[in-house]
Amino acid sequence: MILAMDVGNTNTTMGVFEGRKLLHHWRMGTDREKASDELGMFIISLFNYEKLDIGKVEAVVIASVVPPIMYSLEHAIRKYITKEIIKVEPGIKTGINIKYENPKELGADRIVNAVAGYEIYGGPLIIVDFGTATKFCAVSSKGEFLGGAICPGIKIAAEALFQKAAKLPRIELVKPENVIGKNTVANMQSGIIYGYVGQVDYLVSRMKEEMKEDKVKVVATGGLARLIAEESRAIDTVNPFLTLEGLRIIYEKNRQQ
Repeated sequence: MILAMDVGNTNTTMGVFEGRKLLHHWRMGTDREKASDELGMFIISLFNYEKLDIGKVEAVVIASVVPPIMYSLEHAIRKYITKEIIKVEPGIKTGINIKYENPKELGADRIVNAVAGYEIYGGPLIIVDFGTATKFCAVSSKGEFLGGAICPGIKIAAEALFQKAAKLPRIELVKPENVIGKNTVANMQSGIIYGYVGQVDYLVSRMKEEMKEDKVKVVATGGLARLIAEESRAIDTVNPFLTLEGLRIIYEKNRQQ
């Protein structure tokens, strides 16, 4: 078994693979203040709850965009799992040719998504990841990471309205029946949900024009992917475990090293 960990700014997603099969997955809030023992005992409790033998974990593969948590997390893994740690960082084998001006600036999660997307769906490909930020990634038919776009995430936008506009309430992120809302909450839900649908469709359309390739597949992932995909004309498929699959693939490419 391998333990795959996607450490994001808001949430950390973990998955246990046996071969190519995802046995179990969990999502927890990313807490930069947690000590290594807290993290280690929490991981052990998840394994115990699912009746998984943590001793059978061969390696842990991590993609992180939160450097402050990594010291405690790595220490926890070495102490409580005592297995090899593979981090997605410069020098790791990915099979993706990164055409970024400065590849070191590219987030590990975007690299992992590109690896999984190209391996599973082939190219050309556009990946839309709905996380703390909404990230668009373009991958060519040759497996080249061409670049993309980054926008504020849906939850960030909703929270900003609540915090910066005195009379606007905090809302639940659900799709209203109509674009023309009849009350303030429905107005906000319409603007945020349908507004992001429009953003996705427009950006994907422009990216396809610039890629100049035929039959570009569009894959969405992330916590709110299905909510937007239900209305989007651009999104072809939703894969909620794309990042975890990418971590598994990267492990397989690097396991002999």
